[in-house]
Amino acid sequence: MTLPPSTAPAPRPATDGRRAAASRLRAHAAALRSHAQRLRASAAAVRWSGPEATAFRQEVEQLAGRCSVAAQALTHSATRLDPS
Repeated sequence: MTLPPSTAPAPRPATDGRRAAASRLRAHAAALRSHAQRLRASAAAVRWSGPEATAFRQEVEQLAGRCSVAAQALTHSATRLDPS
């Protein structure tokens, strides 16, 4: 999933504070991507079948997807703060 084009003004040159904030956003994005991967791996490792297992896997996939979307938004915000 990609974010829609931004209509915000061009980013300003990064200051030390903006770089630090961007770095923290990127770290949070990386953590969310890692969480999404672990969720997907855990759901795939479930050893039961049936409608409950399918529902569980679908719910976990939705949660992992939300983590991935949030990570992408944080990365986008970090890039706006510090494009380097």
